[in-house]
Amino acid sequence: MYSSRGSKDCQERNSCLCLENSVVQPLLTDLYQITMAYAYWKSGKTNDVATFDLFFRKNPFKGEFTIFCGLSDCLALLENFHYSESDITYLRSVLPPTVEEEFFSFLKTLKPDEVEVYALPEGSVCFPRIPLMRVSGPLIIVQLLETTFLTLVNYSSLVTTNAARFRIAAGSNTKLLEFGLRRAQGPDGGLSASKYSYIGGFDGTSNVLAGKLFKIPVKGTHAHAYVTSFSGLEDLHTRTLSRSRKDEKEEKKGEGEGEGEGDTEEQDFVELCTTWRSKLGEELNILASEAHNGELAAFISYALAFPNSFLALIDTYDVSRSGILNFCAVALALNDLGYKAIGVRIDSGDLAYLSRVVKETFVRVSEAFDLVWFAELMITASNDINEETILSLNEQGHKITCFGIGTHLVTCQRQPALGCVYKLVEVNGKPTIKLSQDVSKITMPGQKDAFRLYSSDGHALIDLLQLPSEEPPQVGKRVLCRHPFEESKRAYVIPHKVEPLYSLVWSKGTLCSDLPDLDQVRNNVESSLRSLRQDHKRSLNPTPYKVGVSDDLYHFIHDLWLENAPIGELS
Repeated sequence: MYSSRGSKDCQERNSCLCLENSVVQPLLTDLYQITMAYAYWKSGKTNDVATFDLFFRKNPFKGEFTIFCGLSDCLALLENFHYSESDITYLRSVLPPTVEEEFFSFLKTLKPDEVEVYALPEGSVCFPRIPLMRVSGPLIIVQLLETTFLTLVNYSSLVTTNAARFRIAAGSNTKLLEFGLRRAQGPDGGLSASKYSYIGGFDGTSNVLAGKLFKIPVKGTHAHAYVTSFSGLEDLHTRTLSRSRKDEKEEKKGEGEGEGEGDTEEQDFVELCTTWRSKLGEELNILASEAHNGELAAFISYALAFPNSFLALIDTYDVSRSGILNFCAVALALNDLGYKAIGVRIDSGDLAYLSRVVKETFVRVSEAFDLVWFAELMITASNDINEETILSLNEQGHKITCFGIGTHLVTCQRQPALGCVYKLVEVNGKPTIKLSQDVSKITMPGQKDAFRLYSSDGHALIDLLQLPSEEPPQVGKRVLCRHPFEESKRAYVIPHKVEPLYSLVWSKGTLCSDLPDLDQVRNNVESSLRSLRQDHKRSLNPTPYKVGVSDDLYHFIHDLWLENAPIGELS
């Protein structure tokens, strides 16, 4: 879980606070990584050099794109990779007693100084079979990184992709808030979900700790419990509210007075609200006597606490007969004292219909009392919303301006795992291949470079893998792109733009450049998604994005395939 620690080392890195994930360490791995490390060591393979590819085989959520995230976390692991004395003591207790002490001494000295990592930029659109990271270095240490790298990339990429799909469904003008902490898989899952939902395009979170750790905007109002805790106006122990200082200053300026603070006269806010409710009942044809007094009291109480940011949950009893009337009464009373309400939240019922009712009411009040801003008050909807819900609401012509999304976002209910894998592709300069009767599980051997080729309309057309020894694709020059395993699937492409996908991010024991902050990664997600055609991003029957290999890489794969596949015998 995430922790804030004030150790001496942390203070040197950050004079105020050192934020880290205290469980991301070398022991956050599967036991077989440790047992393989011992077997490698015992076999004398300490000087062997290997390359692993980290990739996935299928896009999530029945879609045709994925967003790569988690790279910064992987690099942070490399920066702090070290087996502590307590780690070694624990490993002694779980490994067989026959394991030599020299092996534990070897583990103590392990550092990723000779590791090199090439990767896509974090926040980039990515596709199946294109390695997200290429990890090279001493065999034992790059093997030990497998499980930790996978757990850091799998969930973060999945949640970011899910968030991006919600953003596409909702559109750019609708706010999205992550409300998933209480439904997340534990506290660390909740924090990671808040972080990567923001990167994927959400505007804020309800998670207070995530706001502190990651500087994400924190949003929230109140629950039904707050409303039901009031039974009537007699529950209000505070009745008065002073006029907004800003409103006072504007009045004094208009009267030619100075900007001194002056006396702030307290107004009977409860009386203002009840007066407005009676007046509005006639204007909106809603029986004020039927509106719930406990709900009104709750709204008044909350407005007294937060007059500059009043947003109320209006579906506790009845939206159209009570909630909307009580909200508007309190909002207009606030307006009388120079404050502006923010809006409402609806957490149940027919969201499309209720949002239209609320919007129509806001417009009527705006026109009746000449308050232009009232028509634009926020309408937030929550209640187990998923991507399909938003698409359906779009078809129904909803008037929702903000969605609060929890369970389906943070748990990725439609697909709870991405399925990234980490496969050995080269040892000591010799390519390796894993064969399978399932062609989709055959690995592509050796180190590879990747390029994104763009069409004349500026959109990404195909991602191409090729051997490092090949000349990169050139703009305006025809390139033969082939399916890696199906001989008849091939096409010539004349790219109008060629983008190399990999950059060196870790070498010689240090970062090759500063890590991007969350907003930079978030911006990269947005710009990378813009490079895709809309038909690749649509929810229903998206067009598959093409991934190919060069002709040389195609033959390289198939020659190695034949070389390693056993020849059967018929008798």
